[in-house]
Amino acid sequence: MTTEAIPAPMPGDAHWMALALAEAQLAAEAGEVPVGAVLVKDGQLIATGRNTPVAQHDPSAHAEINALRAGAAALGNYRLDGCELFVTLEPCAMCSGAMLHSRLARVVYGAADPKTGAAGSVLDLFAEPRLNHHTLVQGGVLAQQCAAVLQAFFQQRRSAARAQAEPLRDDALRTPQERFDALAGYAFAPHHVQDLQSQQGWRMHYVDEGGEGEAACCLCLHGPGEWGYFFRHLVGLPGLRTLVPDLIGFGKSDKPKRETPHRFEWHRDVLLEWLDRVQPGAMVLAHSAAATDLAALLQAAAPGRFAAMLLAPDGGEQIEGAWRAPFPDRGYEAALRALGPIATSSGPALAQARTFVLQARNAMGYSNT
Repeated sequence: MTTEAIPAPMPGDAHWMALALAEAQLAAEAGEVPVGAVLVKDGQLIATGRNTPVAQHDPSAHAEINALRAGAAALGNYRLDGCELFVTLEPCAMCSGAMLHSRLARVVYGAADPKTGAAGSVLDLFAEPRLNHHTLVQGGVLAQQCAAVLQAFFQQRRSAARAQAEPLRDDALRTPQERFDALAGYAFAPHHVQDLQSQQGWRMHYVDEGGEGEAACCLCLHGPGEWGYFFRHLVGLPGLRTLVPDLIGFGKSDKPKRETPHRFEWHRDVLLEWLDRVQPGAMVLAHSAAATDLAALLQAAAPGRFAAMLLAPDGGEQIEGAWRAPFPDRGYEAALRALGPIATSSGPALAQARTFVLQARNAMGYSNT
């Protein structure tokens, strides 16, 4: 008795898209926009391609074009009848035209491209009825993974551009952004200032949210061992514009390596010069308990600037990881050594923050009805 071997199942779309993703990673490592492609026929890999416009000085060297060229060379025919192409990003008009000319049977892409996609996002060449060949198209295979590769690449580029525009002093450290990515409730647009005379070239990060309609303005001041995350539930609430600086040495601001600069008087001077820059007008000074001494220094130095000074409540949440996030190792901790240890506070809970908005507006003379 003989038993016939059962043929192995053909690899699915996810398998081929994973190979295209591997090509995209190689493109990213080479400094190219991370798009990868593979050409398949009858369940067999024929060719691969990845973006190489920069390396080849060729605007047409997209991943799809490179895969099509390699596949045509391998099969000895520019017509790729019966072939399928898998690409991590929705093809552009140029690549879509080449796919149609090559007579592909099917195109599968991962992430949609809302800016240049020619398979349905901006236009749909594959659905054009006047063309003499029609290729089947399917999108969304491993879409999240494909989009994540692109997002990580462009985020790194933006970070590099900011670092070049805002150079880091040799005697300071800058906490990597990924240390903050896992923190919930603080995805606010970053703002930076670095050219104030009192800053001495160290960059300060701050959040500036709200201000629509009749919004009172509030300077939110954290103390030693804390950073702007203390006010995460307050930022963005209706009726209040919140200015939330991270003191230099804390949070997302630069970390001088030595303890010497970290005196409350210096932080006061930086904050006052910064407020002169942003020109918020009349405002309330909200502060954590740990920032009481610094808040008093600010109030004494500029008594006409603040309509009131209010102590922010603390909700007692467990957020120790948030206080540790700015300090990957001891080299970042000069401000802690100079002014105080890691905080045990947590900032106002959401219900407390909503009540605090009303208090701040009352202090500024705004109606809450």
